[in-house]
Amino acid sequence: QVPLVEFGGGSVQAAGSLRLSCAASGYRRSCYMAWFRQASGKEREGVAVILAYADSILYADSVKDRFTIAQDNAKNTLYLQMNSLKPEDTAMYYCAAAHACAGDPLNKNAYNDWGHGTQVNT
Repeated sequence: QVPLVEFGGGSVQAAGSLRLSCAASGYRRSCYMAWFRQASGKEREGVAVILAYADSILYADSVKDRFTIAQDNAKNTLYLQMNSLKPEDTAMYYCAAAHACAGDPLNKNAYNDWGHGTQVNT
């Protein structure tokens, strides 16, 4: 298991920006590294994913052109830059890692390790 700890949540006005960080302690190469979010009363949804095997990135349609996911392997840190935030982006944001390249990368069921989350309010 790779402990994951998120940082950087908070409250921001609409159209503002925030950057989330996720620190992974202990190295284990993961096939998918992702950010998910869960709004009150809703299902946890995938926001952005880095696919290690394909060296590519996926975004949910709702955040395309506004959010950017990035990974610093030297620091074992995953980032999510969120721009042009909207009220509907309000949610708990989670970092997640999938050990195997299996399943839909934007589906929570593909993931093994989760952080405790950081709250974003817009």
